[in-house]
Amino acid sequence: MSTRIQQAVVANLSARPAPVETGPFVIGLDPGTDSPHINYATPRPGATITPDDVTELVKAFRQAGRRPRLEYVVDGAPGLETLLTAAGFRVEERHEYLVCSPSSLRVPPAPDGFRLGEATTDPERAALISAQNEAFGGEPTASGADVARVRRLQAGGGVAVLAVDGDGTCAGGGQAVAPHDGVSEVAGIAVRPPYRRRGLAGAVTAAVTTRLFAAGVDTAWLEASGRESWRVYERVGFRPAGQRLYLSLD
Repeated sequence: MSTRIQQAVVANLSARPAPVETGPFVIGLDPGTDSPHINYATPRPGATITPDDVTELVKAFRQAGRRPRLEYVVDGAPGLETLLTAAGFRVEERHEYLVCSPSSLRVPPAPDGFRLGEATTDPERAALISAQNEAFGGEPTASGADVARVRRLQAGGGVAVLAVDGDGTCAGGGQAVAPHDGVSEVAGIAVRPPYRRRGLAGAVTAAVTTRLFAAGVDTAWLEASGRESWRVYERVGFRPAGQRLYLSLD
């Protein structure tokens, strides 16, 4: 499972607008944003990695004008953390990842007064992004590049779901990247503060995952950053499967 997920991450980064391959790494670059959470690298699973490979990776990031940063499944490159920390990288986060299959998915009803649906217009995409930004502590705005990114995600086979309350306000939403070999990552599950604790996060997670399975995906995965989100994901059928590591170089 860890190899399949890591291969899917490689495929996702390779589909960025300006990907760069350097040695055993793929850097997913998007000229439309300098966000380190979008512009990052990952290793090909099972590849042999040397200190020289890490040096060349840092050079590639510097040439692109981006901060060196990686995200990867730990089991896919067990010795990489040692090489990276020796080169000055620091660990940002260690997250558990969870997986869900069609047989384990549990779909709760949408909370009363909310409609869940695919974002099909640019205003809906902008509303989804704004809600996600607010939910994660940022400014509730969306740029044209942000909207284009979601549109591109959907055109490639990804999913973008928004939750709308009775007066038409976007309360939150989530998305999933284009599948690779039957695997897709669910991400960006977000609920704006006024709408929390009503079961909306679980309903959005299930709605995104249901769409993936309907399209032929057999494994959906996501990350849990804390116990509260972990409980939400477990209630809709996700189960712990391994660990992901984030590292960056200042």
